[in-house]
Amino acid sequence: MASDCEPALNQAEGRNPTLERYLGALREAKNDSEQFAALLLVTKAVKAGDIDAKTRRRIFDAVGFTFPNRLLTTKEAPDGCPDHVLRALGVALLACFCSDPELAAHPQVLNKIPILTTFLTARGDPDDAARRSMVDDTYQCLTAVAGTPRGPRHLIAGGTVSALCQAYLGHGYGFDQALALLVGLLAAAETQCWKEAEPDLLAVLRGLSEDFQKAEDASKFELCQLLPIFLPPTTVPSECLRDLQAGLARILGSKLSSWQRNPALKLAARLAHACGSDWIPAGNSGSKFLALLVNLACVEVRLALEETGSEVKEDVVTACYALMELGIQECTRCEQSLLKEPQKVQLVSIMKEAIGAVIHYLLQVGPEKQKEPFVFASVRILGAWLAEETSSLRKEVCQLLPFLVRYAKSLYEEAEEANDISQQVATLAISPTTSGPTWPGDALRLLLPGWCHLTVEDGPREILIKEGAPSLLCKYFLQQWELTSPGHDTSVLPDSVEIGLQTCCHIFLNLVVTAPGLIKRDACFTSLMNTLMTSLPALVQQQGRLLLAANVATLGLLMARLLSTSPALQGTPASRGFFAAAILFLSQSHVARATPGSDQAVLALSPDYEGIWADLQELWFLGMQAFTGCVPLLPWLAPAALRSRWPQELLQLLGSVSPNSVKPEMVAAYQGVLVELARANRLCREAMRLQAGEETASHYRMAALEQCLSEP
Repeated sequence: MASDCEPALNQAEGRNPTLERYLGALREAKNDSEQFAALLLVTKAVKAGDIDAKTRRRIFDAVGFTFPNRLLTTKEAPDGCPDHVLRALGVALLACFCSDPELAAHPQVLNKIPILTTFLTARGDPDDAARRSMVDDTYQCLTAVAGTPRGPRHLIAGGTVSALCQAYLGHGYGFDQALALLVGLLAAAETQCWKEAEPDLLAVLRGLSEDFQKAEDASKFELCQLLPIFLPPTTVPSECLRDLQAGLARILGSKLSSWQRNPALKLAARLAHACGSDWIPAGNSGSKFLALLVNLACVEVRLALEETGSEVKEDVVTACYALMELGIQECTRCEQSLLKEPQKVQLVSIMKEAIGAVIHYLLQVGPEKQKEPFVFASVRILGAWLAEETSSLRKEVCQLLPFLVRYAKSLYEEAEEANDISQQVATLAISPTTSGPTWPGDALRLLLPGWCHLTVEDGPREILIKEGAPSLLCKYFLQQWELTSPGHDTSVLPDSVEIGLQTCCHIFLNLVVTAPGLIKRDACFTSLMNTLMTSLPALVQQQGRLLLAANVATLGLLMARLLSTSPALQGTPASRGFFAAAILFLSQSHVARATPGSDQAVLALSPDYEGIWADLQELWFLGMQAFTGCVPLLPWLAPAALRSRWPQELLQLLGSVSPNSVKPEMVAAYQGVLVELARANRLCREAMRLQAGEETASHYRMAALEQCLSEP
């Protein structure tokens, strides 16, 4: 064992003479007993006063890891010496070594993690000073390891999270240190912690929630700050939600100072982000609580943002934004809303004032602040408001639109340069936890619903066009479309990507109808048309994407009518493929369905269309109308439709069902297509006649079709 004490330690002037004497004894120890005695003396000297890094390193050089390893694992203690005393000595030495960050990351320390965690929950006399000292030293070791770059990962893999949870729930000596270390690990590696120890962490959350619900003293405010850290990334247990809501209701229903109220608002915001309104009970008490939350949030936002130059507590205001967003959702919910109608009216008025403050703040934002997370959070809440309400604050919104376009363009271009697609589609966290000057965000996704409403109105639409929003939206659509194209794993994409694509289509549809000249002259729409044509054939074949296919087909048909002179639409393979896919979408919407007790079938929706027809029917009718308009503009289209057998199959379908089952608007849509095809091409007319077209037209009172087919 003497080799463990090398290299020799020489006395030097200015060193602790007592420690040097003990180190000398350690150096000269000839067996385990002498070395053990010397180590006890060294440990006492270390605990008796502070030591510097050089002295600590000299102790390590003298002791090394071998003897502490033996102390931690030995099962044979000297006579009269409790076995935990040896382990306590080993832990004390490790704690001394771990004060050096380099040693804290040493493999010989990291491989002790499983052993150290057992000491946290070991049973024994709670008043035993040696045991208490060992627990303190254990926490010192684990905390030091957690402070190293890869320490949290090693601690989690070594079972530390479960051990800390059990130590905290046991409320034994050092349980407060267990909680502090848990907080640090969750902050450093939340996902891994929950993956490794979800049941234990949920048990801690239950305990904290129950304490929060019962707390009558200042500890409830401390718990407000602690609880958000322990909310799981998945489902929060219902019993925890009940306790948390009850505790928050008592706190927020009282007169409080800002330092007491703000943590409660932040906790409520985290719950709103994680659970929506599910954590708020139904009934009168729940509606009052929600109204109180939104009221407090709006007041806080106005106080923070209306006074130019005042310091903004961004984390608190961001939390209030989340509560306002919850209020917007509940105010616009028609069924099973927590709020009564008078409450909705009142809250909309209050939120309008808060949104006015947000607009006021954004108008003051200079270029140097545009990349800050708080600005993004402010744009997010404004986007949520505009998605539901654009009639109020119209003047202020129009005044802000140039900034919003420039802001969205700036973030888009920055993300495009960085090629950081994953962050573009990531969901914004409730609180701005990402630090640093470059913080990309998909601002366009947040603004799309509001812009969809605004492009219907003349004034806002002109501003958006003037500021270059259509060109930006085309680029954004094409980029987002790439994420859904073959070769990309669409299963990992959030739903917001496809919803964003659909909303872009709606904006473009608005522009096609209200600003057709823009579509014809802006080159970006030619690129968009090319993408629509090449993408639709594959899209209509994909399960579960019918609504997006409907948007793409209808938009493409309407744009084709405006761009009919483009070379790309003159019977090219891409244009033929697009129209074939559009015909597939339009033709498969309805089928003949037999009815019990009747000899004649009825016209019914196809199974794929039936469940989403409420969202689909306007696009379908618009698509039929647009296709009808394309037929006379594209001479090759009628023969292509004939080859697809759509007109023949359409007449066959109408002939096989009861005319009474076909609604007048359906008759009009079908007649429009059939008439234009018949007028455009002699072969189409002949094919329709062979399919009993004149008789079918007579049955359905399609006078225009009947007249057309009667002509040579």
